[in-house]
Amino acid sequence: MRSRIAAVARAAGLSVAMLMSGAAVAHAEFKLDARYTDADGDMVADVPTDAAQLMDPDTLIFAYTPVEDPAVYADVWADFLKHMEEKTGKSVQFFPVQSNAAQIEAMRAGRLHVAGFNTGSNPIAVACAGFRPFAMMAAKDGAFGYEMEIITYPGSGVEKVEDIKGKQLAFTAETSNSGFKAPSALLKAEYNLAANTDFEPVFSGKHDNSILGVANKDYPAAAIANSVMKRMVARDVIKADQVVSIYKSQTFPTTGYGVAYNLTPDLQAKIQDAFMSFDWTGSKLLAEFQTSEPPQETFIPISFKENWAVIRQIDEATGVSYECQ
Repeated sequence: MRSRIAAVARAAGLSVAMLMSGAAVAHAEFKLDARYTDADGDMVADVPTDAAQLMDPDTLIFAYTPVEDPAVYADVWADFLKHMEEKTGKSVQFFPVQSNAAQIEAMRAGRLHVAGFNTGSNPIAVACAGFRPFAMMAAKDGAFGYEMEIITYPGSGVEKVEDIKGKQLAFTAETSNSGFKAPSALLKAEYNLAANTDFEPVFSGKHDNSILGVANKDYPAAAIANSVMKRMVARDVIKADQVVSIYKSQTFPTTGYGVAYNLTPDLQAKIQDAFMSFDWTGSKLLAEFQTSEPPQETFIPISFKENWAVIRQIDEATGVSYECQ
């Protein structure tokens, strides 16, 4: 996966080359690209004060994180995007992105206005693309999050994490928290397992690819986000008994939703209101996401500075650089 965004390339290069060799990685402090300012210290790009730098497009482009089949999610988000059109007075178009890097690049280039960035790519989107996250899916009682799980299939010969040694392990993409960064740090720190030395790493591209790969016995093991797996089971894409979990992590924040920093303040406020005022009752969004645990059935406000602190710590431990070009 290549992009002109150096942060994405470095996240891949440093993490893959150094974590997989077991070499030490340099710690990198989170910082915004030089094109952005953060006068209020909230760790996200400030809205420009110069009107000439602001955007007020006739059509808003929305992209959901490239987790599964884009065609499925275009339909899932249809009700919500119609609601956003009513709240903003704009046309809203669903943009089916194929990779985290492409999604970040689109927002950085001004071609993407509203988005849900997955947990792992969220800090890079904030640093390099001027992403301003403000919402996250949660249960009605405010519970939120997902866990990274390492899964296998019955009879694979992998009954515990240590059994991965000498076998193949599927990751998703280098920018993914649960699909690469967290399991890489975990395997090295807790089990002294280094890729290319103790096991063979492969990259499937997406969580559903890894899950299907294990369920169909193409991969003996994979590191995945369990929220994706639960939705796939609920849709009968796989059967629950096709996979076995051998590790579950602490709870991480899930996809963060927000806007490009340089949309007009009025438009940003209307978009944020669209998220917070959406009625989930009977919606396709609820039908898809209520199968998560905890169920995702509303949007709640978030703070990138606070909610993503654990993810930035993982980035620091795995040598992720936020330098952009």
